[in-house]
Amino acid sequence: MTDLNAVANTYITLWNERAPQKRRALLETNWTEDAVYVDPLMRGDGRDGVDALIAGVQTRFPDFRFRLIGQANGYGDNLRFCWGLGPDGADCPIKGTDFVELRDGRIRRIMGFLDQVPEGA
Repeated sequence: MTDLNAVANTYITLWNERAPQKRRALLETNWTEDAVYVDPLMRGDGRDGVDALIAGVQTRFPDFRFRLIGQANGYGDNLRFCWGLGPDGADCPIKGTDFVELRDGRIRRIMGFLDQVPEGA
């Protein structure tokens, strides 16, 4: 059985990893080769596309970090969790909920929803 909170924490670690080689290693270990990430603002196909999205978010918000809000929950090969993006030591101005589909314990598809986005972000 997959540890849903471990998957969510590994996902958050990936989005916070600034070293390209370490980020790529996390993708190769924890995401399927044909993984897809999609939210209302962006889409990434395959590990290369997801990696490019993460690098873009890090460039746009250089002083922000992702953090898990609450616990992940789900069933079977599906889970959901909430996250925040903001500076350390402060409330996150950007918040969202992600729905994850796993295949063989690895992330196959992410459908992201933005729950809170300040104007101009």
